[in-house]
Amino acid sequence: MKEKEKKELRCGVSTGASAAAAARAAALLLFTGEKHERVTVVNPQGVKIEVPVKTAGFTECGARAVVVKDGGDDPDVTNGLEIVADLGISGGGFTIRGGEGVGTVTVPGLPVPVGRPAINPVPARMIREAVEPLIPPGTGVTVTISVPGGREAAKRTLNQRLGIVGGISILGTTGIVRPMSVEALKDSLVPFVRKAAALGLRRVVLTPGGSGYRQAVEDYGFHPDAVIEMSNYVGFMLERCVENMIESVILWGQIGKIAKVAGGIFNTHSRVADGRREILAAYAALHGAKKELVARILNINTLEGAVDLVRESGLDGVFDHIAAVASRRAQDHVWGRIRVATVITARDGGILGMDGAAEELGRLMGCKRLR
Repeated sequence: MKEKEKKELRCGVSTGASAAAAARAAALLLFTGEKHERVTVVNPQGVKIEVPVKTAGFTECGARAVVVKDGGDDPDVTNGLEIVADLGISGGGFTIRGGEGVGTVTVPGLPVPVGRPAINPVPARMIREAVEPLIPPGTGVTVTISVPGGREAAKRTLNQRLGIVGGISILGTTGIVRPMSVEALKDSLVPFVRKAAALGLRRVVLTPGGSGYRQAVEDYGFHPDAVIEMSNYVGFMLERCVENMIESVILWGQIGKIAKVAGGIFNTHSRVADGRREILAAYAALHGAKKELVARILNINTLEGAVDLVRESGLDGVFDHIAAVASRRAQDHVWGRIRVATVITARDGGILGMDGAAEELGRLMGCKRLR
């Protein structure tokens, strides 16, 4: 193995954590007079993230700080961009605004309302929590996040297709960017399968990422060691489960990932393959959707919006059907050597759809009732 392949991949800092760090550095300068070269912000899981500050200084309206986005070893179009926080005193309350290079949401179906800057809820919370402890009582604050070069960088993202215009999104659910698209990441996932097997677990949940993990464990009561993140590598992780004598798997994720599996796509990264709307539209048609509804599903900007169209039309059975097909395709992928069930989760944490085996397997794994 080459030395480069042996090298441990370096994690980075999300745009959301970078924005929170810049806001904190500006607040420290404005309210304490202290200029810091590094600041610490805390993510929703309580993890402290130390972030270098490029510059901090006073402005006519308050203070400004700049953090350079560091994506680590993850391929990231935002890597190296300056994330700027301008902090000023206002009449009251706490306001977060989007400045140059931060996109604006123009269609429904995203976590941010139409017309608002594309600063997702977790980053907004991190910004608030980074700044609020420093604000003197009775003082209102406005934080404006800007990303010079964000408009150009956004052209290399899916923002336009999602209905986000004018810049990038401020993203991140943990504040930490873990390398997601390289061979070494796949190898880093395998020990979790081995650990489950070593603990005598023969049934596991495979979920794309941290939000699915937390939902399965915290909301539905699955054993933490039985829930394993698979990133985009559905086929790879199913194969590793076979190798480690896992007998049953529940695929657990939102419709975007599960629809791809139903379509026979076992690396769900958007650069590898897509077709989510087409798959959803095809199954909606099988359940009686008229031509007009199929056309709307195919042309809507967000998959969440397409899901809403299906549900509003009373075709909720579509999601159970897609779950069943995903299970069958996944089972076929490993030549029937593992029993597979599938649960499709909604953005609000509820269950959007599942196949017949999911509730049985869930019960055997000690989880709360799924329906």
